Amino acid sequence: MGKSRQDAASKADRKFEKKVQFYSKVRDTVAVLTAQKSITKKKKLRSRQKKLKAYDLSTLTEFLPELKSPQQSKPAAEFKLNSKSRQKLILKEGKQLSMVLNHPAFQADPLGSIHQHLLSTQPVAEEKPKKKMNKNGGKKVKGKKSKSLTTPQSMDF
Repeated sequence: MGKSRQDAASKADRKFEKKVQFYSKVRDTVAVLTAQKSITKKKKLRSRQKKLKAYDLSTLTEFLPELKSPQQSKPAAEFKLNSKSRQKLILKEGKQLSMVLNHPAFQADPLGSIHQHLLSTQPVAEEKPKKKMNKNGGKKVKGKKSKSLTTPQSMDF
């Protein structure tokens, strides 16, 4: 009729053994996956190093002739302007700077005048209206009105 205590104990032992086996399999699987992950990281690192070696052109410098010209230190933007237009630009910007420095508003408050200038010259950023928030900080959701509020219903028993 009833199961003996020994059967119940052996069943619990079998259950425990199954759990132990399962956890050992999980542990082994995790170890294998971490090993594979580290291997792939090493492969990626090696491939990056190979790519860097492919783009390393420092070995070519010994074969190239030395260039000693004054144009090496100039920024790329200055190469686009010829000498006449560059001189005109320098004169124009110099006059503009002296006008700004001599302006009474700039002399009175330099940072304030710069700020005012930026406000007047920069385009106005249109602000989008903010959505209303409820007490909890979430957006307000318009709920559907229940039918009971919109149409009267009779209560028949």
